[in-house]
Amino acid sequence: MKAIMVMFDSLNRRMLPPYGAGWTHAPNFARLAERTAVFDNAYAGSMPCMPARRELHTGRYNFLHRSWGPLEPFDDSVPELLGRHGVHTHLASDHLHYWEDGGATYHGRYSTWEFFRGQEGDPWKGQVADPKIPDDLKEVRRPTYRQDWVNRQHMATEDLHPQTLTFDAGIEFIRTNAAADRWFVQVETFDPHEPFFSHQHYKDLYPHDHDGPHFDWPDYKRVAETAEETAHARYEYAALLSMCDRSLGRVLDLMDELDLWSDTMLIVNTDHGLFLGEKDWWGKGVLPWYNELVHLPLFVWDPRVGTAGERRAALVQTIDLGPTLLEYFGVPLPEDMQGRPLRGVLADDTPVRDAGLFGMFGGHVNVTDGHYVYMRACADDTNTPLYDHTLMPTRMRGRFTPAELADATLAEPFAFTKGTPTLRVPGRAMVNPGAYGTLLFDLATDPDQTDPLVDDEAELRMAGLLTDLLRATDAPDDQYERLGLPRHGPVAERHLLVRAQRERAQAALRPLPPVKDFPDSRLSVRTPVHLLTADPAAADILNRHIPGVTDSENLQFMRTISLIGLAALPVARITVAQLRAVAAELAALDTA
Repeated sequence: MKAIMVMFDSLNRRMLPPYGAGWTHAPNFARLAERTAVFDNAYAGSMPCMPARRELHTGRYNFLHRSWGPLEPFDDSVPELLGRHGVHTHLASDHLHYWEDGGATYHGRYSTWEFFRGQEGDPWKGQVADPKIPDDLKEVRRPTYRQDWVNRQHMATEDLHPQTLTFDAGIEFIRTNAAADRWFVQVETFDPHEPFFSHQHYKDLYPHDHDGPHFDWPDYKRVAETAEETAHARYEYAALLSMCDRSLGRVLDLMDELDLWSDTMLIVNTDHGLFLGEKDWWGKGVLPWYNELVHLPLFVWDPRVGTAGERRAALVQTIDLGPTLLEYFGVPLPEDMQGRPLRGVLADDTPVRDAGLFGMFGGHVNVTDGHYVYMRACADDTNTPLYDHTLMPTRMRGRFTPAELADATLAEPFAFTKGTPTLRVPGRAMVNPGAYGTLLFDLATDPDQTDPLVDDEAELRMAGLLTDLLRATDAPDDQYERLGLPRHGPVAERHLLVRAQRERAQAALRPLPPVKDFPDSRLSVRTPVHLLTADPAAADILNRHIPGVTDSENLQFMRTISLIGLAALPVARITVAQLRAVAAELAALDTA
């Protein structure tokens, strides 16, 4: 028995032919759908990147207890468990987060592993002189932006691209070990995550008119670009998707050549999706986790079952993939795993759960039963209390500071920590979910989630499902208090939030006006903020209408950000009324 996982990052299911996309060039995804079971109700759990990978290893939700971070000492790891039972596991990846502080314990759980450098500003090639960077619409320019342009100089041809090198390595492992038994290889590429860097022959698949600035790395914000610029970025994503499709095709070709379909499981999956202008948003993590981000593509072939070219409707999640691999190789599941093997779903669509939990640390806590999606925001605007519970106090690219740890206390063991207490450290959220309110959607009548419901009866039922899952996950007490849900006993009408938070939910869904609706003056909403503040008259206008707008420490990374670009960032909290008032007075400066 053998198994292959081909994992992509930020794969938007609505861009794939098996899920209805008629304009993207992805023939190998269409071919894959003919050889596997295609899941129509696969959902993410913990997000984004490393929290999702922790779920792959542990088979349980983790976003309620801690933020982005490594595997914990008490975590069960599927690759490690497989290795203990005589299965050789191998990881081939270009996912840069594996060699940062917040991901440093994952790759060591595999029997062997290899990495390829250069994705998304990976601190790879050292170059003191600034690289040549074209005129670009990207406005939030942290050091990774500069580094990415250094790295691109070393990927001039497709054979040097880290995605290609990753698949080269995965294919080498498969070919080398095709005659052997009991192995699992995870071929994992960071693509099509931003930046959408691919080579010209993939871009040529999507001819369109674009003579504006370079744009293949949108910021995580509201869309403030023109319709033409937005379409161009979607084509850049599509080009990279087509490159991913070619890499997938190489694996399918090898399975055909070596007749691996007879004894090899194949899983093709992703961690989450990505907003590409839908709902007038780019990216992820700065807004609620809508279906564009959490309703995932998933394809599975199990040679024991033989289901191919069929759809499956059962609600499944990322936490089910690890248990599926363990069951396939005959390895007992640890009692702490919440996921379930998918063999029954593959055979006859036997359900494995009634509802699924998903979210990000400190954000909305969400539940779906496949029909409704309920997004529970914080009960008040403080979004507190919120604590990290960890024995590995690191974040994505750094350690917890001594100042943070000075307030740490020991928490009682959770049911899954194997008798060990954890550090209880004051946490911080990427965004405050209170700004968006609590949301309820009926996917049967509103699959695009554009019209939130106010339905007390449906909310009461979904809040009950959510609370049941919190208890089954042994969520910390602070999460119940933050969300305004009962730690014990039934959910009652007094716990409902949709109606009370309706107004802010509606306001949050309103898009920014298009940039063409604002005056096109010498100084305008398209002018970089640092140039506005350098002009005394413009600076006075800014300070009167948007007090404190130039005080943000984040502006050091936003030297080129325009005023409308800043307004598109959720952290800025600039209203449309403020933006219009500033634009009108800036235009009046020309007249004066």
